Amino acid sequence: MKLTLLALAAASTLTACVHKDDPPTELARAIPQPEQIAINLPANANDALALGQLADYYVATRGVTLTFNAGSAWVLGLIHAIVQYPVTSVDGNVYTWGPWSGALDPATYKLDVTDVGDGTYDYVLSGRSKTQPTAQFEVIIDGFADPRDGELQGNGQFTIDFDAGKRVNPFDPGDARGIVGVTYDLGARHLDLDIRTTNDAGQPVIAAYAYDEAADGSGDMVFDVEGDAGGTPADEQITLRSRWLATGAGRADARLTGGDVGPGATASECWDTSFRRVFYTDSVDFEPTEGDVGSCAFADQDLP
Repeated sequence: MKLTLLALAAASTLTACVHKDDPPTELARAIPQPEQIAINLPANANDALALGQLADYYVATRGVTLTFNAGSAWVLGLIHAIVQYPVTSVDGNVYTWGPWSGALDPATYKLDVTDVGDGTYDYVLSGRSKTQPTAQFEVIIDGFADPRDGELQGNGQFTIDFDAGKRVNPFDPGDARGIVGVTYDLGARHLDLDIRTTNDAGQPVIAAYAYDEAADGSGDMVFDVEGDAGGTPADEQITLRSRWLATGAGRADARLTGGDVGPGATASECWDTSFRRVFYTDSVDFEPTEGDVGSCAFADQDLP
């Protein structure tokens, strides 16, 4: 709703500044749609992944996932709303929409797209807060798109500065914070994230995702993060790999090293199509082993 109102409010400004040079027709499909780079975990899987002390970190993983999906959807959705309107100005191979803002919008935005000349594009979305009289334009998203492989087959990368987005517009972008670098390959259904953010206590968090999705909805995700898994305040290095079938049944394997676990610990849990635990084990007795490994969708522990 907010995005729709924002686009409608900008329409009069954009159409009043039509330039005779239209941007390349490939541009509209060059920048990925929000749903194309979303991380799709099995529904309600967080209810099953109660890995003792590790459970909080799966919940945190899912929380980061949902926050990233929502935040990136807002930014990419805004870009797609902008490029539906005629370009404002053209300077050589650089196409600019804006600067523009609706009367009641808290921010002014502009989008600059550079036609590299080989079928690829660089793009920058910048914003300036209207609530601060001396505010300058800040870069919110900086990206590169290569649509040459065809519809839904392109690849590229972009960086979202959620903190800049919040400074520019403190009302609409959601709860995401920090900087997220994204590399995607739509044809291969692959996504990499480099996350630099803070937790609720303001402490720095550095994490990385590697995510692959099959056409049938099955998936494979590896999440690496440094954080405190309990005990003393010392941080542990945590790697969590989750794999799931199209039915939703799956398995999560986790490894902790450093901090309170010293040389390391591992844990594994499997869940069924109703996301109920069917097997659990760990190497240091976080919890008792239970269930039958034969019930697992994936028989073997497999960590990178």
